[in-house]
Amino acid sequence: MQRPPSQVHTPGFAHYAIKWSPFHTNRIAVASSANFGLVGNGRLHLVSANPGPSGVPLPALEKYYETQDGLYDVAWSEIHENQLVTASGDGSIRLWDVMINDLPIRAWQEHTREVFSVDWSNIQKDTFASSSWDGTIKVWNPERPRSILTLQAHHSCVYQALFSPHQPDLLASCSTDGTLKLFDLRSPSYLTSGPNATNTFLNPTSAPVLTVPASGTEVLTLDWNKYRPMVLATAGVDKVGKIWDCRMVKLGGGVAAGGQVGGICETQLMGHEYAVRKIQWSPHRPDLLATASYDMTCRV
Repeated sequence: MQRPPSQVHTPGFAHYAIKWSPFHTNRIAVASSANFGLVGNGRLHLVSANPGPSGVPLPALEKYYETQDGLYDVAWSEIHENQLVTASGDGSIRLWDVMINDLPIRAWQEHTREVFSVDWSNIQKDTFASSSWDGTIKVWNPERPRSILTLQAHHSCVYQALFSPHQPDLLASCSTDGTLKLFDLRSPSYLTSGPNATNTFLNPTSAPVLTVPASGTEVLTLDWNKYRPMVLATAGVDKVGKIWDCRMVKLGGGVAAGGQVGGICETQLMGHEYAVRKIQWSPHRPDLLATASYDMTCRV
């Protein structure tokens, strides 16, 4: 007989992101928002998952932090076991220390709209990235008072930005504009011509090293394959998960077209009835991934 899953209830708060600690096998962080993130405050929940009498982990709410706006994502530090960073609906990014109660130890307010994702590099461990509905991606060092790099990545919402697990200076993003983009942080450059080069002196458009036209509608989520360095997965409003080989570049792309254009779709994963909110590769196998959708199903 299968045991029912262990649960932690957080009444009034819907969960947007959940992350395991890279240091402690029993520590989980949950980013949550009141009223499903539409309006209201947020909470960062810290949950422990210690084995119970039967050996099954029993989650328990250890503590939580209140925020004035909803939280959409969370990422644990890769260099400090007690620190983590959150993405907020008010455009702020906050750094927390679980040994300190009530207040963050640092806060940054550079994004002008909701911050929808944060990702801590597991290679360059003193660096994390944030993406926002203002169209930008920012790269941060937690010890510095301001961001160390800003990419004007898209002309619309950037739903997610993730560091490559293989190359420390390669960053991928997905957006409302239906594209998957790859940026090389070692040599940031700007578009100089072409239909996407709506540059101004104060707001230059960053040039990606590759643009993948992934969908005719919004791309909500992406993930890097942990074993195949230039293979990524995307999913979104079109209800389809897609696997991309980003080694392939179309001839005739070039900077004038907004950087190289390419990417070969290896596989399309169909079956969801509504938009796919999250896609993620297994950390243990190169050929296994999971999707979560607004149709209330998770598929592997």
